[in-house]
Amino acid sequence: MTRAGIVTLVGKPNAGKSTLLNRLIGQKLSIVSPKPQSTRDRVVGILTRDDAQMMLLDTPGLLDPHYDLQRAMRAVSLAAIGDADVILHLVDATQPSFESLVAAAGLAAQPRAPIITAFNKVDRLLAEDLNLLRNEQPGASFISAANGDGIVKLLGRLTDSLPDSPFLYPVDDVSTQQVRYFAAELVRETALEQLDDEVPYSVAVGIEEFREDRTPVYIRAVVYVERESQKRIFVGSGGTKIRDIGRGARVKIEALIGSKVYLDLWVKVLPNWRKTPSALARLGYHVPQD
Repeated sequence: MTRAGIVTLVGKPNAGKSTLLNRLIGQKLSIVSPKPQSTRDRVVGILTRDDAQMMLLDTPGLLDPHYDLQRAMRAVSLAAIGDADVILHLVDATQPSFESLVAAAGLAAQPRAPIITAFNKVDRLLAEDLNLLRNEQPGASFISAANGDGIVKLLGRLTDSLPDSPFLYPVDDVSTQQVRYFAAELVRETALEQLDDEVPYSVAVGIEEFREDRTPVYIRAVVYVERESQKRIFVGSGGTKIRDIGRGARVKIEALIGSKVYLDLWVKVLPNWRKTPSALARLGYHVPQD
């Protein structure tokens, strides 16, 4: 008998969900940044080991939304909670307070799926603080997505909670999403790394052309920002910044696909796109109707 199902990773911004997904899959799928709210959509990873297969969903951080993009992000997280066979509630162990998933997500009722709570970043705690947390939360898992502590035990708990089922995907699959999606995310991750202040949060990336039949692989990516001043920052003096971002993103994409890449990077202004439902729809985000 095999087990298979959806494991949804949820938690507050910067709890380490993306780092954990990458750790579990064994390769980089989700972009990682110290800046909060870097994950905007569900990222799908497929982990097959022995007689179990998990479809892992990395989700945007649970927050109180203030504009349409954040409302779309919250809707993604809530939908993933509803789709789950198992919910992994990831909590930053270094934070002074802890909320249940129901409270953190603002749910009206307990989810139908079983919840496993995991405290992440335990490698940053003093031994006495970790022991105190273990005593206070005896049913939780304690892990470090950064260095792998506790991951094997957590995988065992997740596997035991999966329903009996045939595998849902071929055993060699690692995601259901196209390579062009990950290419766009790697461009955005590089922008998060190289740009300061508010500009990275105003960045969205679309792939307009992806030609795998060319050598090198040709990718035309368009970066959208909200204001002309942000475009000038992104381009930089004499085009230096956009070249740096393009170079950094290209190296990452080449590592992902295992081929040389020509990244043709452009910047366009799409005014107020984070707060405009029509612009968000154009970029692939769905704002729920109240």
